[in-house]
Formats: sequence, C-alpha cells, structure tokens
Amino acid sequence: FKPWKGQVLMRFDKPIYFQRLSPGEYDPNTANYKPDFVKETKRFANISTTGVETLNLIFGEIKQGALTIRIQGHYNEPFDRIRIGDKTYRVDHSRKLERLQTFIVSEVQNNAGIKN
Repeated sequence: FKPWKGQVLMRFDKPIYFQRLSPGEYDPNTANYKPDFVKETKRFANISTTGVETLNLIFGEIKQGALTIRIQGHYNEPFDRIRIGDKTYRVDHSRKLERLQTFIVSEVQNNAGIKN
C-alpha cells in the first residue's frame, strides 16, 4: 500500500449500514398493512464527531450528536438513512471527493414498525 501525496491515513474499521426503507404491503385478510421492511448494505467507515465549525456551517448552530462518516470510494445506491450499531442517522450533508465520500449525519428516532 502506497499512500498518495497529502493523504491522511485513517482507519475504516467501523461497520455502518446503508438502509433502504420499503413500505409494508396491504394484507386483504386483515385489512391492515404489514410492517415496513428495511434492506441494509454493510460498508466499513471512519467515524468521528463533527467539529463545531462544520456544525455552524451546515446547521447554523451546534447540533448534539452529529457525526462525520467517511467511506472509501462512493456509495451510489439509493438509501434513506444510515445505521451505526443500534442508532439510526439521517444524512444532513454529503460530499464526494476523489477517493472518499463523507456524510454529516444526525441521529433520528427508530421507527417502531420497521423490521430489518
């Protein structure tokens, strides 16, 4: 492995899951909808807390629990949110660089009716 000029070496060792939500189907027998379904795609990332300057630029304020996620390469599939451990996050800002993609995310409440 040979780093490129100016590269900052980071560990991409934290599993994250890009989630795509699918609405539950209608069940004519019960006249109800089945629970929503989540499809997950696993990637490994570098995760850090988001700095105060970045928070002010994106949100205009300091937002508690915001994270910066970096992945090698780009994730081009559609997704609705990102799961890290048992917490889910929405993407507030994304940026594609030459060899990385970064996401600024904030935590959201889990939806009760969604199954993985």
